[in-house]
Amino acid sequence: MYVCSCFGITDKQVKEHAAAGACTPRQIASATKAGTDCGSCVRTIQGLLGRGACPRRELLEKGDGAAVLAADSRLVPAIAAGSEPAPEPALAEAA
Repeated sequence: MYVCSCFGITDKQVKEHAAAGACTPRQIASATKAGTDCGSCVRTIQGLLGRGACPRRELLEKGDGAAVLAADSRLVPAIAAGSEPAPEPALAEAA
């Protein structure tokens, strides 16, 4: 099903980007442009993303803004290239 008619983005693509680490509509928009034209798909994207675990959100809640910025800078190019983002060093050590 198409989520964004303006850019031809499907629910499958949104879910793939979410699985790769995008957990906000803004991150989906950065990777796909969905939600950046008329904006009518933003609520649908929010619904697809849900309120599940989000490493970025968890870092923000811990007050680790530097790690969030580092994660964002790796996430968008990796998603655009269609690959997995590099693991977060702090998260890899904790696991």
